[in-house]
Amino acid sequence: MLDADKGTTDRLDGKKLQIGIVQSRFNEGITNALATACRSALLDLGVQEDHITHVLVPGALEVPLALQALAESDKFDALIALGCIIRGETYHFELVANESGAGVTRLALDYQLPIANAILTTENLEQAIARQTEKGRDAAYVAVEMANLLEALS
Repeated sequence: MLDADKGTTDRLDGKKLQIGIVQSRFNEGITNALATACRSALLDLGVQEDHITHVLVPGALEVPLALQALAESDKFDALIALGCIIRGETYHFELVANESGAGVTRLALDYQLPIANAILTTENLEQAIARQTEKGRDAAYVAVEMANLLEALS
């Protein structure tokens, strides 16, 4: 049996990893802050700048398709989804949140590739601003740790 805590520090070593980031442009102020925090954390974890591929797409619903293209290239150890969906007055919020989230999860399972999902779903702009830096950094940590964990399990 694997000890879940054993090697956690080793699992946060990104020196050898190739990471792909797909960022939605919708709510760009928030998603730019997510991307900045994410990239900074990846660099802190040792991921080399030239091992980070950053792709922009129009909105959260387009994120899974771009993730799929990156996954099919077979060049990446982990991927990161960045976006921001803020509740409005219509059912559109639920549709976009549910479909983008399901698409990201399905791709991770189909390709057996870690995908850190940092597509924020918030009630308002203030909640998004409060989460943008922390969740961007969290996504980097998740991607690096899961890439190393899957490598150790294979």
